[in-house]
Amino acid sequence: MAGKAFHELKAWARRIKRDVVALWLAARDPRVPLAAKIVAGLVAAYALSPVDLIPDFIPILGYLDDVILVPLGIALAVRLIPPQLMEDLRSRAAATDKPRSTAGLLAVVLIWLLGAAAVYHLIMRWP
Repeated sequence: MAGKAFHELKAWARRIKRDVVALWLAARDPRVPLAAKIVAGLVAAYALSPVDLIPDFIPILGYLDDVILVPLGIALAVRLIPPQLMEDLRSRAAATDKPRSTAGLLAVVLIWLLGAAAVYHLIMRWP
């Protein structure tokens, strides 16, 4: 029983990885509607970024983005893309090496810097 669940989890993880690459391709495909391109680009940039918004070493919250936020973002983006087009993007993604997202890295670093600046500002104004 546990072996079957493990294989299903591995298959789910492979589908997630494939869909992230498919969304990365969708963000650049002229056939994809603009709203879907924007959502696909944001989700792919974050998922492919080598840095997480919430680092994995933070208990429970560290894996929240990987287990909940990324799959929800993927599901939203996939719903915005016509099904036949998504299938084409998935087949292209299966034959494509996993890209890296410099934009996602920069966005996460910028968010961390803005958060650190806000905390610093609050501490300096503390009575």
